[in-house]
Amino acid sequence: MLQAVFPFVRPLLHALDPETAHTLTLGGLSRLPLRDPPADDPRLRVTVMSRTFPNPVGLAAGFDKGAQAPDALLGLGFGFVEVGGVVPRPQPGNPRPRVFRLPEDGAVINRFGLNSEGLAVVRARLEARRGRPGIVGVNIGANKEATDRLADYVACTKGLAGLVDFITVNVSSPNTPGLRDLQGEAFLDDLLARVVAARDEAGAGTAVLLKIAPDIGLDGLDAMTATARRRGIDALVVSNTTVARPASLRAAAKAETGGLSGRPLFSPATRLLAETYLRVGTALPLIGVGGVDSAEAAWTKIRAGASLVQLYSALVYAGPGLVRDIKAGLVERMEAEGVPSLAGIVGRDAADLATSA
Repeated sequence: MLQAVFPFVRPLLHALDPETAHTLTLGGLSRLPLRDPPADDPRLRVTVMSRTFPNPVGLAAGFDKGAQAPDALLGLGFGFVEVGGVVPRPQPGNPRPRVFRLPEDGAVINRFGLNSEGLAVVRARLEARRGRPGIVGVNIGANKEATDRLADYVACTKGLAGLVDFITVNVSSPNTPGLRDLQGEAFLDDLLARVVAARDEAGAGTAVLLKIAPDIGLDGLDAMTATARRRGIDALVVSNTTVARPASLRAAAKAETGGLSGRPLFSPATRLLAETYLRVGTALPLIGVGGVDSAEAAWTKIRAGASLVQLYSALVYAGPGLVRDIKAGLVERMEAEGVPSLAGIVGRDAADLATSA
């Protein structure tokens, strides 16, 4: 139903400022009656991180920051949903306006600054959905004013382990001053060691993921992948938004500061994904994010090394029917190539895409 009405609702939503439109959309989703996720073609199943995902198309963090509607979002056909980012103490984030549409570019710029209702609120909502079907993860960060940011990640891990399938350690948001400094090798090693220990202490089977920035160099990628493997991280998410501004951008909002997402991020994020796969191979599953707006884009991410993909910005322009279309397109490509599962093409063209994506 939502897929059918979106073409009529979109002009109304786009007449509003982006954050207001998003708040109304999320509020509407949170009020929908709960229903189980729709059945998927079994050929779309992906087994990674000791879990079987019904399909590889996930919703990226940032859409449902407060875990208001994960089950409604799963009901749209996503194979998994990542809520958050969550920080220990409530914080308002940056002043508005802080999100901007770039329709000519199929892109979005945001500088939310990890606005969050805080750990206690999100934990209560996730506790309330305990036992519901569907794979849900949570993205965690640190408060802007924290004096011990590593302790913030540990607090979130302890508070949420066991309530979600995975926890994504976000050290790559460009909108919290100093956060990307935690991608440095020594800081990251300490951070991941503490988060994994906190997860283990909680006795939960929750997977721990690491989300990286698309703006790091290959030397930095070498260090990050080595640290992630050494510390037993379960998967890498490649990648977050970018602070770069491609010369191809046309929209007036291109001058706004913040993280750029959507179609212009596809090529650099896919190259980084492929480079990451060349370093970790099958030892560490990868989730490909950045510019996924079609079945072809998702197929390319998988060929570059992603076992799963995530999207968000494309929903602003294409609506929820995009999820169905991507899944159908993936099945068509599998049939055309005669492959029985997506696992057979993961990373198949990583070497080529590392230079040409």
